[in-house]
Amino acid sequence: MTFSNEAVLALSQGDYFGKGNAQLPSDQMLMIDEIDQLSKEGGRFNRGYLSAKFKIMPEHWFFACHFKGDPVMPGCLGLDALWQLLGVFLGWSGLPGKGRALGVGKVKFSGQIYPDAKEIQYQLDIKRIIKKPLAMGIADGVVLLNGEVIYQATDLKVGLLKPL
Repeated sequence: MTFSNEAVLALSQGDYFGKGNAQLPSDQMLMIDEIDQLSKEGGRFNRGYLSAKFKIMPEHWFFACHFKGDPVMPGCLGLDALWQLLGVFLGWSGLPGKGRALGVGKVKFSGQIYPDAKEIQYQLDIKRIIKKPLAMGIADGVVLLNGEVIYQATDLKVGLLKPL
């Protein structure tokens, strides 16, 4: 399964998986342009896999303020994108509730994203899906620049909170 840029934008509007369920952030916090692979099979743990892309443009808001005179994409935005994608996986799997990042095991940054980067890629390997008492996904993820892993995160956790 894939999600075009139009579908990703629809995911950020909040009704794609039904009102009150998983969605992507909108506007400036949306760190994803398209999801090019999404499967409940495969990946390192054979429990699912997700791959997505984000086009880097020099005019992105974060380059103007992080850091003045030395623009670089904040590493936390790449990490947030991995959490966002895990929430999409949970919603796509049919689990109800609004996604919330619950934690991460280890994070390693070994590269930086500058305004001339063109595009980055995200990959998630699903480790576990828990359905009760709280729907939660656990995954390992990476951010790649020019095919090289520059961010690694293990045991990303996203839970789905039921609307009140």
